[in-house]
Amino acid sequence: MNEEQQPETRAIRGQLPATQYREHSAPLFLTSSFTFPSAESMAETFAGNEEGIIYSRYNNPSVDELIAKACALENMEAGFATASGMSAVFASMAALVEQGDHILATRAVFGSTHQILTQILPKWGVTFTYVEPDQPEAWAEAVRPETRLFVTETPSNPGLQLVDLSEAGRFCRTHGLTFIVDNCFATPYLQRPADFGADLVTHSATKWMDGQGRVLGGLLLGSAEIMEKVTFFCRHTGPAISPFNAWVISKSLETLHIRMEAHCRSALALAGWLGEQRGIDRVHYPYLPSHPQYALATRQMSAGGGIVTFELTGGEAAARRLLDSVQMCTRSSNLGDTRTILTHPATTTHSKLSREERAAVGITDGLVRMSVGLEAVRDIQADLLRGL
Repeated sequence: MNEEQQPETRAIRGQLPATQYREHSAPLFLTSSFTFPSAESMAETFAGNEEGIIYSRYNNPSVDELIAKACALENMEAGFATASGMSAVFASMAALVEQGDHILATRAVFGSTHQILTQILPKWGVTFTYVEPDQPEAWAEAVRPETRLFVTETPSNPGLQLVDLSEAGRFCRTHGLTFIVDNCFATPYLQRPADFGADLVTHSATKWMDGQGRVLGGLLLGSAEIMEKVTFFCRHTGPAISPFNAWVISKSLETLHIRMEAHCRSALALAGWLGEQRGIDRVHYPYLPSHPQYALATRQMSAGGGIVTFELTGGEAAARRLLDSVQMCTRSSNLGDTRTILTHPATTTHSKLSREERAAVGITDGLVRMSVGLEAVRDIQADLLRGL
């Protein structure tokens, strides 16, 4: 890739070299394995003395292209593409801890990340402590001699709480912690954690990166040193993405910057409009001046993202009524689509959290998460008014 080009240009032009057919768009390498010209070449490739592709669980040309584009966007050196976002989140922790280690995590994390921390890793003797995302001055109190990782997501799903990445980077350097950021909601177009000292970035590429609700995929991106450990873990535990899904997401990255501009523009307009509607107690959107972390959002993000959450006065009953009333917007647990999606987190994506745990991260019974699509804003407004 041309390092002098802008990231969005590299996402478009950073393709595989053309084959003898001189194709304009990179082909799909839908194969499980690869051949070798000789037994000696095969042995040398397996020994790591000769470059070559062995098996699609390890790497694949279509997957390599996706990783190269994502690294260019995130300003990272190396990466691994996984079958889903949660396999990337799991590998980011499991690859870097041992029995007896301790993890610090900001409290506002995705529901399945919460399950990994509370249900899965403890079975292997790995403990964790939650810290408040907006209280960096108190994080040091939770550090132990065995603490190895600091895990966060910003903006959080679904409460849109932010973590000061500059403070987090300084904190991790001071205490010798590996700094891991789930950058799914912001995407590298709006925020690059590496610029603030993040060692490892994860993505559910299923969301905004694909952008059309078609395929599953995850990404782990980091320094060459840290990715050596992560890649070893992933190659031998097998969460590899399919070449087809990688090819689809790679093509989608070519339009990420254009799509995110439109999503953010519409989300900001809808957030302001929702704040004026009866029956809504509170609207959450990082680029609204009313957001408690508005100054931080404008400092570390280039726009507010495509997610808006709002709390209905009537609680869960009002939220269900809204979801049942819409005719155009989709009821789904997914997000990051061209189509606007409504979700009730308390009964779906975060239903495994206790009521107290949900309350601690701002998930009320009346909270609705809206993933703003690419439809006309006034059409989304008209549909929402059916249930407001």
